[in-house]
Amino acid sequence: MAEGHPNPTTVKDTLYDPKPSLRYASAVGLQAAGVGALVSAVQNALGTHTSGASGFLTRYGGTIGIFAAMGATFALTESVVANTREKDDALNGVAGGCAAGFLAGIRGKYTNLRVSSIDYECLLFVARSLPMAVASCAVLGTAVGIFDYGGKDITGISSKETLEERRRRFFKHPPPSLVPPPPSDPSD
Repeated sequence: MAEGHPNPTTVKDTLYDPKPSLRYASAVGLQAAGVGALVSAVQNALGTHTSGASGFLTRYGGTIGIFAAMGATFALTESVVANTREKDDALNGVAGGCAAGFLAGIRGKYTNLRVSSIDYECLLFVARSLPMAVASCAVLGTAVGIFDYGGKDITGISSKETLEERRRRFFKHPPPSLVPPPPSDPSD
């Protein structure tokens, strides 16, 4: 290879594919809103109030909004940082997690939850304060950064196995037959 031309494998490794920030943020925001709706439904079912099923939106609808805002903030920050740096690594997740955690710390609250005449104090986020926002930023940024650094996989093992290889390894294999196969007929 000539000296002026780089190795094709290194050129491929250094290319960065930009992320569509708004599309990614809106998709993650909608997914997080779905999780927030589930949390809101559980809060409504466990809470004691006279609102009935409408409490899902009237009393706990803010949960849906904060989850959606945190998801969209995380995704937008992560993709903007990745596009600016032109790198896809764990630092992007740290920035996104920090932004979402900061939002959670600013919005946070301390609520009481009553289940079967027993009061539970549910510590969602202690205070709507700057120190809590900074602490939430640090905690969520660290958690997402570790997750991303570990390969973006819950198990922490990035496997190059195909789906079929994993399926073969997961399912039991039939035991070998104890009866020998019939001899083949040499006249055929």
